[in-house]
Amino acid sequence: MPSHPAPAVDFAPDWAAIVAVVLGVTAFSVAQGVTYPLISLVLEARGVTSTLIGINALAFALGLGAATLSLGRLTHRFRADRLIVAGLVGCALSLAAFAVTTSLSAWFVSRFVLGFSASIIFMLGEAWLNVACPDRLRGRVSGIYGACICAGFAAGPLAIPLFGTEGGFGFALTAVYLAMVAFATAMLLFSTKTVPEPSTTRDLFAFFRQAPLLVAMVFAFGFADIAAISAMPVYFVKTGHTEAFAAVSVTVLALPTALAQPFIGVALDRLPRRRVAIAAATAGAASFLAIPFLDAPAAILAAFALMGTATFSLYTCALTMLGEQFRGGMLVAGAAAYSLAYAIGSGAGSSATGAVMEWGGPAAGPLSVGAALALFTALFALSGRRQA
Repeated sequence: MPSHPAPAVDFAPDWAAIVAVVLGVTAFSVAQGVTYPLISLVLEARGVTSTLIGINALAFALGLGAATLSLGRLTHRFRADRLIVAGLVGCALSLAAFAVTTSLSAWFVSRFVLGFSASIIFMLGEAWLNVACPDRLRGRVSGIYGACICAGFAAGPLAIPLFGTEGGFGFALTAVYLAMVAFATAMLLFSTKTVPEPSTTRDLFAFFRQAPLLVAMVFAFGFADIAAISAMPVYFVKTGHTEAFAAVSVTVLALPTALAQPFIGVALDRLPRRRVAIAAATAGAASFLAIPFLDAPAAILAAFALMGTATFSLYTCALTMLGEQFRGGMLVAGAAAYSLAYAIGSGAGSSATGAVMEWGGPAAGPLSVGAALALFTALFALSGRRQA
């Protein structure tokens, strides 16, 4: 499969499939937004050590990795659309387990199942989205998909003050919500006209060879995204801002990002997609580099909003370009490669930025991430000129 764009074939969108994918990923994003902080808060209240809380989070990551490596085998045994429904059911069951048991060992198993199921939903959902969508609408549909992910992650934590952390009610309600979405998705399968093709582990490694720049784009997104979410609030506190300001900054990061993605999608359908990606990377780098030189809170938050919008736009660009350039089982392989690239990038972003801030002071954090994004932008632009 060539890495240059495949010939675009126009066809009627499979709206039932698109709705099913967006519905499923939004549901899990809400659930993830609830459970990530809620699990930590509940374990902390029970007196569980920070080390064990971190290991519990690692169980989720192990589930993601296991799903990625077994995706080829699964897609050859089961239809991809049914695997997405199974993933939603798996998420609902794992959340129900959090609600009905306090056993720490059971929570480790449930967190692994949650990671495995979530990975199935995201990888196959992104492949299906590209199969169901003609190229003329691909950017806009990817933009709506990205907006729903951002909105779900932003809305999820709002449930914690409403339902509290006691009694497992938040877990139970989220499990019921996911079960309802799984049922609705299963009903939509009767109206869908498309389905992703099976993939193999060989396709996954082939994708890394054929599309290194797309993989690098997702790595850069993961690196910058987690640096913004986890390290920048710490930067604000260390530079004299209040904890309330640091908390507000995360909201300011998320909401404009969600609102902007459909507009990024329109740009991807009307402008050269590589140029949109380069512009997004440039804006992300500039926002990180500007933060240490800004004093006014309004200016800092404006730069932070641009940071979130630009960095997430890299993923919207990568998802659109995946469907533009690849077909068949390589779409599933590409989605799996994106999952691995994001996991590695986010891990590197959180650890490296924290270490750099400890070594070089608070300002070294945003400056180092900005410099890394600027380097990626330059490499991405130069590679485009060579291919042209």
